[in-house]
Amino acid sequence: MVHKILCAVDGTSHSDKAVQFAAELANRLGSKLTIASVNVMIGGARSGAMYIKEDREVQQVLDVAENAATGAGAKNVDTAFLRSREAAAGVVAYAEQEDYDIIVTGTGDKHGLSRLVLGSVAADIAGRAHCTVIVAR
Repeated sequence: MVHKILCAVDGTSHSDKAVQFAAELANRLGSKLTIASVNVMIGGARSGAMYIKEDREVQQVLDVAENAATGAGAKNVDTAFLRSREAAAGVVAYAEQEDYDIIVTGTGDKHGLSRLVLGSVAADIAGRAHCTVIVAR
């Protein structure tokens, strides 16, 4: 049985699709849905830790996604503001720590060299996760 669904978002149209899918799935299964966004840390020991986005930007992404999820029919929705050096690692660690059954994420349009150089957060999540991962398109 699926009790808890984690949906990773970054504020892009790709994560909007993930929220829609996750909300519909949570509604059908009667599962708890958590919308999570990771503020990625940059910098090193010498320069000090900095984050890619301001906290208010990440919170705004979470608020918009939470409203979209409830608008799509999900009834038990909350959010998680995560911080990590890598987006995928943050999502996977949180999902394992909190014992989620499914992770839902979106994916971008990267192909070829850009995919090779930049990687894919969705692929990284799928490769590291302890649970089922659904990539919404």
